[in-house]
Amino acid sequence: MVMTEIKVRQNGPLVVTGEDVSLVDWNGNPYPAEKRPFALCRCGASQNKPFCDGAHNGVGFVAAEAAPTDEALT
Repeated sequence: MVMTEIKVRQNGPLVVTGEDVSLVDWNGNPYPAEKRPFALCRCGASQNKPFCDGAHNGVGFVAAEAAPTDEALT
């Protein structure tokens, strides 16, 4: 089995890979996400939420977060 991974793309979506992952709404209803990998919108401009449709490219979305480095932890 492939480990599930969520990759934060710079100024883009969250890309979800792996076989054993489900995507549900706040009521527990599943979203159809049969394709792997799938990308989740972070910019809020997608017309296909919660999935990314590439709208971040046209709205100038900039995300500042990044995983901490060893230097940031000391």
